[in-house]
Amino acid sequence: MTNQIISRVSGNLGHITLNRPKALNALTQDMVDEMTRLLLAWEQDDYIGAILIDGAGDRAFCAGGDVILLHDSGKAGDDRAERFWRDEYALNELIHRYSKPYITLIDGFVMGGGVGISVHGRYRIAGDDTVFAMPETGIGYFPDVGGTYFLPRLGMDIGQWLGLTGARLNAAQSLDIGVANGFIPSNKHAAFTAALSEAKLDGSDAAVQAVMTKFNEPGPMDADLPAALTAFNEKDVPSILRALDGMSGEWAAKQAVSLRRKSPLALSVTFEAIKRGLELDFKAAMMQELDISLNFLKTQDFYEGIRAQLIDKDRNPKWSHDSLDDVSDAQIERLFKKTASPRQQFLD
Repeated sequence: MTNQIISRVSGNLGHITLNRPKALNALTQDMVDEMTRLLLAWEQDDYIGAILIDGAGDRAFCAGGDVILLHDSGKAGDDRAERFWRDEYALNELIHRYSKPYITLIDGFVMGGGVGISVHGRYRIAGDDTVFAMPETGIGYFPDVGGTYFLPRLGMDIGQWLGLTGARLNAAQSLDIGVANGFIPSNKHAAFTAALSEAKLDGSDAAVQAVMTKFNEPGPMDADLPAALTAFNEKDVPSILRALDGMSGEWAAKQAVSLRRKSPLALSVTFEAIKRGLELDFKAAMMQELDISLNFLKTQDFYEGIRAQLIDKDRNPKWSHDSLDDVSDAQIERLFKKTASPRQQFLD
C-alpha cells in the first residue's frame, strides 16, 4: 500500500488520514480498499473504541473520487469504473452501519466521494473552512455515494437544491442544515485529536461526547438560507426553473443560471433519483445508485462533462440535450434500468 492512507492506533483511537493533499485528498481505488480493510479490522478489535478520519494539508478533507479513472475506464470498456463504484459504495454502506463511533473532521473541501466517507458517519465536525458540495451535475453525472439517500432527508427543497445546482455550503450552513453536527475551530483540531487518543474510548458514544464537550462550539451563525428555496419543492426540474424565473432577487436568478449550465439529462435523472431515494433504505438506495452509475457510462454527457471540466478545461460542454424539455421520460427511465452485471453484495 502506498502512503495515500496514513493509519495509526493512538490509545483506543483508530486514526486514518487521507494523504493526497496535492489532489485535495481525492479517493483512489487503493484508498477505498485500505479504508475498508482498516475499518473492518478495527470494528472487530475490542481495543479500538472509536475511529477518526481527517485529511492531510489545509485545503481539503476530501474533494471527490478518481473521476478521470472513471472516464478512462468507460472509454476503454474495462471494469475499473465498475470495481471502483462497487467498492466505494460498499465502503459507504459500511460507514453508514458502523458499530463504533465514526468521527470525521470535515474541514476544507468536502465534495463527492468525500461526502460519502463523512456524511453517513455518526460525528461530522466542521471547521472554519468547511466547504460542502455535491457538484456532479456539472460533469454530466448525479450525486452518488449515498447522495440520493441523505439529500432528501435534509428536506426535499434543500436536497434538490444541493443535488441539482451543486451549491456550496459553508460551515454555518452545513451546521444549520445538519450536514455537520459539531463545530470545532480548525486551530483546535490537533488538540481534539490528541484528547481523543488520550481518552478511555470504549466504543460508546458517551466516551466520545465527553471529549467533544470540551471542544465543541456553537459555530458561525450566518447560515442565511433564503426563502426562495421553496422553488425546489416543485414537481420537476422545468417547474423549478419556472418558479425561480418568477421570483425576484439575486439568489433565485443565480440558481436559475446555474441550472441552465448543467446537463439537462443529469438534472432530470438527479431529480428523480433524489425523489425515489426518500422511499428507500440505505442499501436499496446504494443499489439504485450503482445501476444509475453504470448506465451513465453509456451516455454522452458523462464523458463530455468530464472533458470540459477536468481534461480540456474549456468549461464549454456540449450536452446531449439543448434544454430540459427535450429530455423524455423514457430517457430518464433508461438510466434507472437494472444492469446486466452481477449485483453488488454490500458488506453485511
